[in-house]
Amino acid sequence: MERIEVPGRAAREPQTGVDRPRAGEGRRVRRHDPERRTRILDAALDVLVTDGAGGITHRKVAARADVPLGSVTYHFSSLAELQAQAFAWYVEQRTAQFADLFTQVATREDLIEVLVDLVQGGPSRRRSAVLGFELHLAAVRNPALRALTQQWTTDSRAVLARFTGPQTAAHLDALLEGLIMHALLATEPEPRQKTRATIVQALPPVTGPGE
Repeated sequence: MERIEVPGRAAREPQTGVDRPRAGEGRRVRRHDPERRTRILDAALDVLVTDGAGGITHRKVAARADVPLGSVTYHFSSLAELQAQAFAWYVEQRTAQFADLFTQVATREDLIEVLVDLVQGGPSRRRSAVLGFELHLAAVRNPALRALTQQWTTDSRAVLARFTGPQTAAHLDALLEGLIMHALLATEPEPRQKTRATIVQALPPVTGPGE
């Protein structure tokens, strides 16, 4: 019997019984991404800054982190858990950063300059302040978050107490929170000298290293 050639058939490879995947087809390769959970938390903090605790959603966080929506719900079973873990991650970072600010403080003048910078910081400081107040606002209705803010306050005052003693540290911590809130809400920045004068008035002689 004469063999009939089908156009284009001769150029094809012999069939093996298994279809070969076309370019771009086949099972999607799973990327090894050990930092994904942290990236999601950082993205959640970004959303908290821009949209507040009332505006955070899994979808917004996934878009900001550039991960599939399923990755967010895989790591965090609920929106409440995601928000709580994001705030905890923020406090962990902020506590370490706060302590680092005072590593070179040896005199009263050093301490004053660090505290003034803390109040009058730039955009990165503003972001941190917004997150701090979002956390405190959320904690009003969430006892678990209140425990987090209380520990944060305790740790911050312990750092200040190294230079001022515990009683002054508590007063100074409350003063700093008020000054930072006013700086955040002000339509015009307060002169640095005015901030400095307020801190100087509240600060007794330094009792820490170098004095």
